[in-house]
Amino acid sequence: MATLPTEVITEILSRLPVKSVLRLRSTCKWWRTLIDTTHFILFHLRKSHTSLILRHRSHLYTLDLQSLDKPLEITHPLMCYSNNIKVLGSCNGLLCISNVADDIALWNPYLRKHRILPTDRFHRPNSTLFAARVHGFGHDDASNDYKLVSITYFVDLHNRTFDSQVQLYTLKSDAWRNLPSMPYALCCARTMGVFVGGALHWVVTRKLEPEQPDLIVAFDLTHDSFREVQLPVTVKGNFDMEVTLLGGCLCVVENRGSGFDVWVMRMYGYADSWEKLFTLTQDHFHIGSPKLKSLRPLLLDGDRVLLEQNRSKLCWYNGKSGDVSFVRIPGVGNSIEGTVCVGSLVPPALLSFRDESQKQRLGHQKCRKKRDDFLSKGFKLTL
Repeated sequence: MATLPTEVITEILSRLPVKSVLRLRSTCKWWRTLIDTTHFILFHLRKSHTSLILRHRSHLYTLDLQSLDKPLEITHPLMCYSNNIKVLGSCNGLLCISNVADDIALWNPYLRKHRILPTDRFHRPNSTLFAARVHGFGHDDASNDYKLVSITYFVDLHNRTFDSQVQLYTLKSDAWRNLPSMPYALCCARTMGVFVGGALHWVVTRKLEPEQPDLIVAFDLTHDSFREVQLPVTVKGNFDMEVTLLGGCLCVVENRGSGFDVWVMRMYGYADSWEKLFTLTQDHFHIGSPKLKSLRPLLLDGDRVLLEQNRSKLCWYNGKSGDVSFVRIPGVGNSIEGTVCVGSLVPPALLSFRDESQKQRLGHQKCRKKRDDFLSKGFKLTL
């Protein structure tokens, strides 16, 4: 390895999972210097291995996609009250988690590093009833900043009115600030914001009326503002909907009662790029299977889609054959929630790009010098 160019070594190391890279990092100062650079961290991130994080009450497990039957429990950094933990979002290998005391942490489970966030500025109005709170976590490429959105939703069922408090945390400021309220009513308080295309997405409605159609609203992390996302032409929002991320695309699951239609937006921001992937009904499942109440696609693997059914089971759906096969996960309870996460070297802090090119040049020079010294010593020993 000492005779290989630094670019080749970087390419080789970037293809390894985080666990292997961290082991190699401890072998010599040369590799540690290389692996710790922002350039390598981001280069490795682009080739990161995808894994699945499963939540069961206060427990979190990581699952390798090649061996879903071998869950590995991971110890998160938050205290647990009422035996519960929430995953608020995932981005670049960082998980945003919280407990019932509203303690929030940014955490890289592969590096075992975390950062506790300051308490938000939530104020409960006396004249309204508290309904729910949702979050959304993502990265703003324009400002190179991680942002966490908190939406506290209030509803007065007697007068059919609602209000909200929107707060934004940015990692650069390490503080919360208040934003204008959201002029929509949340449809599902259990769903966190889905990060795709530089925005966070929720299913909402404009009014608290039974016949009011659902729609998708996006919070743009660059402009810190809400906007609506156009639905597929045949989707009118008259049925229950859920948004998720599938294969890097915004995904909508429409529950029509008789079955679930799964749509993806192939090109984010282009309404004509919506495509229906498949429709899944109770007939696809074996006789005796639990009634299909909810369905959430998690990830794509060729012709197969990994699905979370009824927030209790995982199953593979084969798009070619139409077969459904359940995934047996020993040691994990029936109430589960899946989050797709990449294994990365990204710390729960901002990566500085200032003078990064100079640091890379100095690092390469040190690497070349150490390699030349090594070859020189080797040559003298040979003589």
